[in-house]
Amino acid sequence: MSDWLTALANDDGAQASVLVTVALVEGSGPREAGAKMRVSLDGQVDTIGGGHLELRAVEIAKTMLMTGVNTARLERFALGPSLGQCCGGVVYLVFEPVDAGLTQVLQVLRERRQQDSWRVTALDGEAVSALFDAQANLLAGSPMQAPAHVPTTFSRERGTHVAQDGSGRRWLIDPCLAPRAHLTLFGAGHVGAAIVRALAELPCNITWVDEREDMFPDHLPDNVRIAATDIPEEFVAMAPVGGSFLVMTHSHALDQRLTEAIMAREDGGWFGLIGSHTKRKQFEHRLQTRGVPAERIAAMVCPIGMPGIRNKAPAVIAASVACQLLMVWEEAAQAALATPLRLVSASPPARRKKRAVHQL
Repeated sequence: MSDWLTALANDDGAQASVLVTVALVEGSGPREAGAKMRVSLDGQVDTIGGGHLELRAVEIAKTMLMTGVNTARLERFALGPSLGQCCGGVVYLVFEPVDAGLTQVLQVLRERRQQDSWRVTALDGEAVSALFDAQANLLAGSPMQAPAHVPTTFSRERGTHVAQDGSGRRWLIDPCLAPRAHLTLFGAGHVGAAIVRALAELPCNITWVDEREDMFPDHLPDNVRIAATDIPEEFVAMAPVGGSFLVMTHSHALDQRLTEAIMAREDGGWFGLIGSHTKRKQFEHRLQTRGVPAERIAAMVCPIGMPGIRNKAPAVIAASVACQLLMVWEEAAQAALATPLRLVSASPPARRKKRAVHQL
């Protein structure tokens, strides 16, 4: 799911590359802070977006590779004045040569894709690359190289940014967070399989449940775990707090049982049930007779998918539901994020007015 992370993972460092990270966006920009791409002399993987911005970033990265630059650098790009892009914001990019230290960090990071981690990179002075967990425990990189004023903890709510320590040295603080969005999907039929394919490259984890083990494909995306079980209700109880549910089994009776189990979880998140308006009315009546609160019934999404899309082909339903889920997940993610702090300009202080600085 993360091309910038998995790219060149098996070349043992034989192919030199530069990791490019969006450190900050002021105003309108093509990608958010934390977006990345990996550049080698042969090309690139992933994208920071932006057309001319990305072309310029690739040029800088390749020049660093050709000239043997071995320290990270921070560059400021005014999209309108300098690059002629209509979005007109300012983007700060960090360029990191993938040396032995960063290679070790990326190796550990690949192993921790389901756990939160924070990369810390020196932007001034000698090259330093380290990886920490939320409690500021060093996971990769030399303890002697870790910045002297690492926070005692890191926060998920604090996005990618540049900070200064007490000596004025700048550091890239880059959260590499495990996906929080989780979908428990009941049903391995044509639509279920299409939804799994549609979500394969998106930042989420999926638990895919069906009693028919032979319905699951041989090859699964990295973000999917299957559960072949005769008691699917157990996976309603095991779903994380705030997790999403999608019910589309081969049996209306099973759909009913699962719906009742999901309704019984007061800490559950978005719930979608495949079916028509008629099916919804039937389920509403049965839920009412079982005493399910009206507000819980009203929150059930049935039919599923974006309004106005009527095509019922599995791939179309999957695309529509994927959009619906992304909207739910993005709204939840935005609600959890604090306003990003600003950083000192990458230009020399004498030439450009300083902005507020976040101290480590």
